[in-house]
Formats: sequence, structure tokens, C-alpha cells
Amino acid sequence: MLSVRVQPKLCTPNQALQLSKAIAPLLHNSSLGYSAGPKGTTVCIQQRGNSRAFSTTPDRKLRDFFPVKETEHIRQTPPAWPHHGYTEQEMLAVVPDHRPPQTIGERVAWKFMRFCRWGMDFTTGMQKEQKVDKANPTTSITAIKPLTEAQWLIRFLFLESIAGVPGMVAGMLRHLQSIRRLKRDNGWIETLIEESYNERMHLLTFMKMCEPGWFMKSFIVIAQGVYFNSMFLFYLISPKLTHRFVGYLEEEAVHTYTMCIKQIDEGQLPKWTDPNFKIPEIAVKYWQMPEGKRSMRDLIMYIRADEACHRGVNHTLSNLNPKEDPNPFVSEYKSGQEPPRPALRPQGYERAEVM
Repeated sequence: MLSVRVQPKLCTPNQALQLSKAIAPLLHNSSLGYSAGPKGTTVCIQQRGNSRAFSTTPDRKLRDFFPVKETEHIRQTPPAWPHHGYTEQEMLAVVPDHRPPQTIGERVAWKFMRFCRWGMDFTTGMQKEQKVDKANPTTSITAIKPLTEAQWLIRFLFLESIAGVPGMVAGMLRHLQSIRRLKRDNGWIETLIEESYNERMHLLTFMKMCEPGWFMKSFIVIAQGVYFNSMFLFYLISPKLTHRFVGYLEEEAVHTYTMCIKQIDEGQLPKWTDPNFKIPEIAVKYWQMPEGKRSMRDLIMYIRADEACHRGVNHTLSNLNPKEDPNPFVSEYKSGQEPPRPALRPQGYERAEVM
């Protein structure tokens, strides 16, 4: 179990005691599932002058956020989409990148994504010193001050709870369109829903490390409601522009995980470089992580590679004709060539390259 000490603005013992007594009825013993300080203590995370109970659960009250339900006959439920895996070279080749917008619609999508990124930074209390160069927000990974393990987990939870929405919305709408028009979908549905499933596995992995508190849960519910309905409407209007927006979202995800890897390599996240730290078993099984490659850094490398795949897939789908073109990533080519590898193309494939 991960133990994280939140460095900035700790509450005094009296403040912490009063806080824990005041919000205990609301939390129902539920909050972030890692210890935010020494065992038995309560820590308050101050953000822009407001106290938000992201983490108040002491070690002795920690619980598995989604324990396995025992049944008489069923032993295990395997993943619907087993992970296809990566080579080490593929994971190391992933880099932050940005596809410059070329139309007015793409510029609007890019600006809106930057606004969403600002909103996440503001809500999670990211300090000015922890931000990267504004001139290169999606490629620069150097910040004056590193984030703490607690801040990273909060950002991961929120990011993955949102990233799992677009694929499900697009897959659902294309499924309904297919059965309504009595036409083949040409392989888009499977890839889109698998993308959503993969993002949910990221979320389940991080939920094994920390249990969201009442503020985070409420924030996720509101954000998901707004995001789902927005994606639903926009995909009906313009699938191509929606896929471009999701491509920009995945660019931010690759950037976020690359920053985390850099800070791990620089020794700025000591909890995650501790030899005794163990990643959740659900991650080991899903990514089929080999012995000796099961550190937090290895886990983030796998997740970053997943996000790079989603980035390449969505930028590519945005370049295709959504009504007629088949999905190149699950198609068999007449020449016998292998399907394109989206993780290796940050800006996606142009239509002429894959059609």
C-alpha cells in the first residue's frame, strides 16, 4: 500500500482533528486510500485557500476499493480485450508531440482542450512552479518544482475517469448507426470500445493505489456528465472533429505520463522508487508484466504507450471518411503488410498512407 506524505501546507494537529471529526459522517470512512502522512494521522490538502478533503483516511481504515466478490463456481473473470503488449523499444520510442491544427474547427478543438487542461490544473491545485513552458505546453516536460506522489495520483484518477468516455460514446453511436442503417461499420466499433476499456483498466489500476474522497467523487460525476453529453452531441455533428479533439486529449495524456517518468528518473518521487513498493496485481496480469519489470516506472511506461496508441488512432480516424473508410488498425491489407502501429505515429497517419 502506497504511503504518501503531502508536503505543502499541512494542517496543525488541532486543525486535522477538527477536520476529521467534522467530515467523518460525510465520508463514511471513504477517502483517498493511501496514507497522507504517518500512520493514524490526518492530513489536509490546501488548494488556493480552500480546504479540500482529497485524503483523510488513516492506514488502519484503508480498504480495497473494489474487492473481489467470491462466488461458488466462478474463479476469475478474464479481460474482454487482452492487452496486445509492447516491446521495450516501442515504449521507449514514445515521445510527447503535437499535431498543429490546420482548420478553424481544429483550432477551436485545440483551444478548448487547453482550457480543459487549465481547469484540471486549477482544480487539483497545481502550483505555478510545477507547470511547464507555456510556449510548448504539450512537448516541454521540465518544471521548476516536481509534483508529489499524491498530486500525481489525483491527476491520474481524474484524467483516466474522463479519458474512458469518448471511445464508449463513439462506439455506441456507430453501433446504433450500423443497426439503424443496416450497414457494416468496417471495424471502427471494436477499436473505439477497446480504447474505452483500456482507459478503464488504467483507472482501476490507480484506484488500487488510492481511494477517491467525497470531493473527487463529486467532481468526477459532474465532469463525466458534462463530458459525456458534449461528446454525444459533437460526435453527431462532426465525427472527424471529435476524433481530432480526442487526439489532442491523448497528446496531453502522453505529456502527463512523460513528465511523471522524468520525475521518477530524477529521484523526485521517492515513494515510487522504494524497492519495497509494489504495483497492483491487476496491472501485472493485464499488461502481463514480466518479473523484474514491475516497478511504478514500468507501469507508467505501459500506460503511456497505451495513450500514445490512442493518440495515433484518433488522429488517424480524424483523417478518414467516417462513413466509408474501414478501420486500418484491424484490417488485412492486400499486400500482406502488417496493420499500422499508431504508437509510432504521434500525429497519426494520413488517409493516403493507410487507404
